[in-house]
Amino acid sequence: MNAPAALDLASISERVQSEVQRAIQRSIKGVEYFSSSGPSLGSTPKDILAVRGTMNLYHYRPVADEIYRIPILIVMATTNRGYILDLVPGQSFIEFLLKRGYDVYMLDWTAPKPEEKSLRMEDYVLDFIPDCVRRVQQDSGEHDVNVIGYCFGGVLSLLYGSIFNDGPMKNLICFTTPIDFREMKLFQNFSDRRYFDVDKLVDSVGNVPPEMILSSFEMLRPASRTVSQVQLWENIWNDEYVKAYRMMDRWGTDTLPLAGEYFRAITKDLMWDNKLYNDTMTVGGRAADISKIKVPILHAVAEHDHIVPYDAAKHLITKVGSTDKEEVMLKGGHVSLVAGANAIKRLWPKLDSWLGKRST
Repeated sequence: MNAPAALDLASISERVQSEVQRAIQRSIKGVEYFSSSGPSLGSTPKDILAVRGTMNLYHYRPVADEIYRIPILIVMATTNRGYILDLVPGQSFIEFLLKRGYDVYMLDWTAPKPEEKSLRMEDYVLDFIPDCVRRVQQDSGEHDVNVIGYCFGGVLSLLYGSIFNDGPMKNLICFTTPIDFREMKLFQNFSDRRYFDVDKLVDSVGNVPPEMILSSFEMLRPASRTVSQVQLWENIWNDEYVKAYRMMDRWGTDTLPLAGEYFRAITKDLMWDNKLYNDTMTVGGRAADISKIKVPILHAVAEHDHIVPYDAAKHLITKVGSTDKEEVMLKGGHVSLVAGANAIKRLWPKLDSWLGKRST
C-alpha cells in the first residue's frame, strides 16, 4: 500500500525540482536580458549621400559581381526607422537585395526638430523625394529609378508618382499601403472631427509626440504587449527567440514624432476627407490623382495586418492607371510581412521575381 504513494511522492519531488530549475534558468536569463544590450541593427555597410533636415539618403555598398541597371530607392514610413529592413545578417531585406544584384538606396527619416514643425505634405512629396531621386540618378548614372514604399512611405510614393507621372520612376512597389482611410477604423475613431481638434493640437505642441502615435498603434491590440512579454518570459532561455523579440520590440517602440503641419494635412486631407480614395487629393496645389500612374506596380498586403487592414489597402491596384499591376496577399502581419522568417520565405522571393525582370 505504501509503494505507490512513495512513487507518487518521488514523481512530485522531481516535478518540483524541474520547475525550480526552470525558474532559476529564467531568472538567470532574465538578468542577462536586462543587463545586456540588444543585437546591433542596421549594420549593412552604407554611405550617407545626403542629410537635410529630417531627410537621410543612404547608398548601400553593392556586393554582387553583376548589378541590375535600374537602382532602387526605398521610401520609409515617416513614423518608423528604416532598420526594420536591415535587422541583422541573414535577416536583412537590404542584404537580400544586395546579394541578388540590386543597387539599393534608402530615404530614411529622423525626428523633425521643433523648428521643423512647419514641414508640410508638399515638403515630403515635392521636395524630399524628388531631391533623393535626383541624387540617386547622379550617383548611379541612370535616369530610371525603381521605388519601394513601406506603409505611409507607399502613400508618399504614390503621391510622388501621380504628380511626376512622366518619370523617372520606372517601377513602383508598395508594402501595406492604405488608400481608403475610412477603413483605418481605430485611427478614424480617435481622429473623429467631432471630437478631435487637430488645429488646437498642432498649434499647441508643434510636432506630434511619438507617444501619441505609439499609443494609437498599441490601442489596435491593447493586450499585445502584455502577451508578448509573457511569451518572452516563457522562452527566455531560447536565445534565438530572445534575439528576435529584442529586434522587433526595439523597432516597434522606436517611433518618430511627426511634423505638425504634415500631421494636420494627414488628418484633414486623408483621415477626414479621404481625398486619396476620392481622387481629389492635391499637394502644393498640384493634383495627385493616382490613376495617372502608368508604371508597373506591385502591392504586397498582409493577411493579418491590424494597422493597415486589407479593406483600407485593397483599392490601390484598381485605382492606379497601370496595365502591368499586381496585388499579392501573403501570410503575416504589418511587420512580419517585410521582416523576419515569414518575409524571408514569402515576400522577398516574390519581390525578386517580379522586380528582376523589370530592372534590366
